[in-house]
Parts: sequence; C-alpha cells; structure tokens
Amino acid sequence: MKKLVVIGAGFGGLAVAIRLQAAGYAVTVLEKNRHVGGHAYPLEKNGYKFDMGPSLITAPPVIEEIFNVAGKKLSDYLDLIPLDPYYRIYFHDQTCFDYSPDSDAMKKQMAAFNKRDADNYDKFIAASKRIHDAVMVEKLGAQPFMKWRTMLSFAPRALTMGALKTSYQFASGFFKDFRHRFIFSFHPLFIGGNPFKSPAVYQMIPYLEKEQGVWFTQGGMTSLVQAFRQLLEDIGGQVVTEAEVTQIAVNDGVAGGVYVGERFYPADAVVSNADFLHTCKDLLPATARKKWTDRRLDKISYGMSAFLLYLGVRKQFPQLKHHTLILSERYRPLIEDIFIKKILPDDFSMYLHVPTRTDAGMAPAGCESMYVLVPVANLQSGIDWQKQGELFKNRILGFLENHFGLAGLLENLEVCEMFTPEDFLHKNNNYYGSAWGVEPKLTQTAILRPHNRNEDVPNLYLVGASTHPGAGLPGVMMTAETTAAVIQEDMPI
Repeated sequence: MKKLVVIGAGFGGLAVAIRLQAAGYAVTVLEKNRHVGGHAYPLEKNGYKFDMGPSLITAPPVIEEIFNVAGKKLSDYLDLIPLDPYYRIYFHDQTCFDYSPDSDAMKKQMAAFNKRDADNYDKFIAASKRIHDAVMVEKLGAQPFMKWRTMLSFAPRALTMGALKTSYQFASGFFKDFRHRFIFSFHPLFIGGNPFKSPAVYQMIPYLEKEQGVWFTQGGMTSLVQAFRQLLEDIGGQVVTEAEVTQIAVNDGVAGGVYVGERFYPADAVVSNADFLHTCKDLLPATARKKWTDRRLDKISYGMSAFLLYLGVRKQFPQLKHHTLILSERYRPLIEDIFIKKILPDDFSMYLHVPTRTDAGMAPAGCESMYVLVPVANLQSGIDWQKQGELFKNRILGFLENHFGLAGLLENLEVCEMFTPEDFLHKNNNYYGSAWGVEPKLTQTAILRPHNRNEDVPNLYLVGASTHPGAGLPGVMMTAETTAAVIQEDMPI
C-alpha cells in the first residue's frame, strides 16, 4: 500500500485522510495538539462545554458523502439537529431580524423595512441558486483549478451569473435597506473574507442554507470531529496526536515524508492541512521553493483574525438564539478598519454562539454556555494583545451587560476564557494570527489561490482553508474531495 502522511487533524486533514484511506492508501494523520479538530478544538471547564471554532453545519450532503465513500452512514456516528431561525440579527437601531428558511416569514420581516426589497427576495434566491448549482451540483467547487484553461472556460459563465462582483455589490443589486444589504452579504465574514472584496461566488450560501438547512450536532461540533476520527480509524487509518511536524523531507526535489522532531515518518506523498505560510516557510527548505519564494509569500493577503471569549454563565438569556449577531452602526467602515487599516476601532460587531439554546447538555442545568466572536485585524496590525486583551474583554462584557441588555451577566460569570490572534499564531501555527488563512478575494480565488497540488515540490499536496475552493466547513470538505482526486490521479493504486 502507498503510504500517505497528513499534517494536521483539522476538518480538511481528517476528511482527505478518510477519502484516501477508503481508496486503498495507508494514511497516517499527525496532529500537533492533544485533541484533533484544528480550530474545532474542544474546551470544557466547570461543567461548561465549548466549541472553540466552527459552530454550525451547512451542506450536510457534503459531509454525508465522506461517510458514504468509507462505506458508512453519517447517522451511525452523529445526531444532527436542525436550527430555526438560523440567526437572529440585532441592528444598531434596536431592530432585529430572524433569518430563517421560511420565505414568507423572511418577506414579511423585510416588508416592514422595505416593500420593494421583500418583492426582490425570490429573485435574489434564484440568482443565488444559479451560483450554487455551478459550484455544488456541477461540482466546480471540487474541481482543481490548476490550469488557466479551466479558469477561462468558467469565466464567461461566472460573469453572466454576476459571480465576479463583490458579495456586497451582488446583494445591493437586489436590496436597498441597509439591513437587507447586510443580511444577504455578510456570509464571507464566516470564512474570513471581506464582503466588499470577496467575489459573489460565495453568494451561493444563502440558497445552500435555505435548501439544506443550518444544523448543530448533539454534544457540539467536537462530536463531528470525533466522528471523523472514529470513521478513519474504523477503516484502518491512524491518528497520532501531540506529534508536531517540524519538517517536510524533500529528497531529490520530491516530498518523501515528514519529521516529528527526530522521528521520521516515510511517505509516498505528504498532504498538509497546516497553514499555507507555515507549510512553506517553516516546514519546507527555501531551496525547494521556486515559485513560492519568501518574497512572493509575503505578498499574499491573509484574512482577518478573531477575538473570542468563552463564557459560562449561571443564568440564561432567552433573547439570544443559538446564533446571534449584534451589529455596530458601521458596516463598510468597520470592515475597512479590520481588513485595510488594520486597527482596533472603538466600536465592534460580534457573533454569539449559544449552544445551550439547542443542547442543554453543553452547560449545567439552568446555565448558559456562550462564545463571543469579535472580528479583528490579524497580527499585521501590530496590536499587542498581551496589553489589549484584558481591556478588550472588559469592553465586550460591559457592552453586553450595560448596552445590549444581558442583565446579570458579570455577577453570574463562572467561566471566562479568552482566545486572541496571538493564540491562533502560537497554538495553531496560523501566520499573522489569521483564523482563516489566505483571504478569499477575487485575486486569490480558484487558480489564483494556492493549488491543491503544490507547485514547487512533487508529491506534496494541500488541503484546507487556504487552497481551492476555500474556507468554511463545506469549502474545506470540498478541498478534501479535490485534493484526494488529484492524488489518486497522480499515483493510482
């Protein structure tokens, strides 16, 4: 059997390992940390359970396919729970909106703000469907964009669909009210992208969510990670934790294994689910990189980071849904502060994940497990989080209690853990502390993104957020499908 080594047990690494093990390769996954999952790391303290990263599941069929290729059923490993509404969105003017799959409910809420926008909702969903069908049904998202002819053949169709506009431009073509322009353009933020720069190809997400739902798993997202690990081991794959890869061995110009300290793991091919810049700069010798030189790597735009609080509270807050967004008055200017100016502004928008709204087992009885995510600039900002972390934490907690209305939050706080961009750098090897890696913008999409097959070193492949098609759980699952197919083509059993 051909031996393959996968660096990193995030969703992408585990998914590609399952596909390749099921196809007849002998796969070993090496993970730096004590638990698998990458960003989807579990945290448990004082009876409170938290998902430290991804917090929702979209496109269940993409995940189910991974179980199917291994001859198993997703339902044998996981219990998926549908959410409705998907998100509750609070705006600065005290209005709120429940984002759901119910078209009539959506249009009724929209009509209260702008009747014409409500009338355009179905047209927007139809336009979103056209992009969705190209990416998901025709599997362009799982097709390697490594040749210009592939890119150029898709370009005319992309133009016709409006997929090369920015996400915000796409939404603005249908909606006038500021609420609707946010509601139908914010999704790139979930994958570390700027809605004012990310291509409208990501506008497939509203249709995807509407048709396939937004889901949670019993026990939190870590249960999906554990299911992937169990599935891989059930079909003969191996996972080794606390095994940080320190070097990719390049022999005669070809990847031939990896080192974990002084221990060598030989392999016929290596797949990296690690951060792209970390893979190139820290794991490969500079002499092996002809295209991805340090100079070129330094020109890559990396996405934003995130400041996170994990809160265990001795009371519950019914005004919070499972997913709640609380928005600043500023949209574009705040995004520019984060992505372009790279500063820490006085205001912020935030996303709250409250899994106890769906799964009471995530906290002690009558209590609330919450995580708060605030988008912030990556470490290219120069922000010193050793100094700013506590100050920023207190600003957020004060806002939630005194301005948003979570009365009693501070006096009932039993757990308060903080995760900053510096933690993304040091704990996950994410360059610049970016939570999502290579920024999803037009000039870093498809063929312009790092390829699934590394361009410098034969038998080295990439999977995960920084390769094609990109970040987000469905995107990462598709990178696994794409990369596995390329490996099988390059080195058939």
